[in-house]
Amino acid sequence: MTMTTTQRILDLAAAAPASHDEDLVQLLGEANELYQQGLQDLHQEVADRLTELATADLMVAAQTAGTPCDASQDRAEVILLLALTEWERTPAALAFIEMAEAAARRGICLIPEE
Repeated sequence: MTMTTTQRILDLAAAAPASHDEDLVQLLGEANELYQQGLQDLHQEVADRLTELATADLMVAAQTAGTPCDASQDRAEVILLLALTEWERTPAALAFIEMAEAAARRGICLIPEE
């Protein structure tokens, strides 16, 4: 059985509360990579799905989805914003965001200190 991105992120998020220090950083790093991959995959799916939609209709779709955009943004940017809006509502993204916020409250972050 192949584990999906969502399943793996959920597993990592479930393991995070019991993890500390470097173990938590590793879990968070893996979850971040999966988060980025999931967003990239969904971005491609959304781009494929909306390929025939006129730019004006994309803007309407973005407004309907509650995605902030304006006329200065090009088609690719609007598609990316729509994908991001859709991705952020997925169980995988929600689990990662909660995991990252909980880790930050414990002083763990993927951004290196200077």
